[in-house]
Amino acid sequence: MADDPADPHRAGSLAGRTILAVFAHPDDESLACGGTLARAADAGAKVVLLCATRGESGSISDPSLVPDGDLGRVRARELAEAAAVLGLAEVTILDHHDGDLRWANVPQLHEEIVLAIRRYRPDAVITFGNDGLYWHLDHIGIHERTFTAVLSLGADAPPLYYVTLAQGLMRAVVEAAHAKGGAPPDSSFWGIEPDAFGDAAEPPTFTIDVRDWASRKLAALRCHRTQMGPHNPFAWIDESDARRYLGTEQFRRAPIDTSGDAVLERLGEPVRERKQA
Repeated sequence: MADDPADPHRAGSLAGRTILAVFAHPDDESLACGGTLARAADAGAKVVLLCATRGESGSISDPSLVPDGDLGRVRARELAEAAAVLGLAEVTILDHHDGDLRWANVPQLHEEIVLAIRRYRPDAVITFGNDGLYWHLDHIGIHERTFTAVLSLGADAPPLYYVTLAQGLMRAVVEAAHAKGGAPPDSSFWGIEPDAFGDAAEPPTFTIDVRDWASRKLAALRCHRTQMGPHNPFAWIDESDARRYLGTEQFRRAPIDTSGDAVLERLGEPVRERKQA
């Protein structure tokens, strides 16, 4: 008889737990930690996503995908499709302007995150590290607002986790795409230099093996069709590549005193510090 992932006595079970992910744009959830969200959902957790914007200022891979020009509406629909692939229980999209998250309506965004934490009472909150994956100012704004929101809850604060990308990871994905023989020479991630991803990110304290969920992560990324297209390396890699390059996600716990259990660590393995030569 196969193990029941919702069995509370099963190793790694998150039955009865809630995880709240807080990100800036549709597709952030899939890129940053789609594998972990899917694995947590399969382990019995209620996984909730709070997305601050509709991503209306993003790129458009194919204008025919947005015939009325309302990119935010289309990206919200893409997010719903990706959430279904990952097994998310709920998705809330706030009404903040794409591109203004670090500076505009700061008290409002802070309060919205606080209210979400009070509503869902999560056992863990996941958001960007202070590098915003690749120094994206909206991502850094979400990092800052989520940190201050959790910190403001004092003894009632849930554990907060920062997700980062390994340096060199996105360069490896580009090379894997080119190895397929069809990716354009100028393929890139939304015009961003691949080496910017993970650049100077603080070292993780634990990683989560999501190789068995990498195909779902890739499928969720591809749900964001307006952000993909022939120039995006994710359009070219296969499931084997996904398992190899997207199969590990890395985290560190924020330095906030909480009484909460180390819920997310239950899925992961600690990163051993490298000794200096």
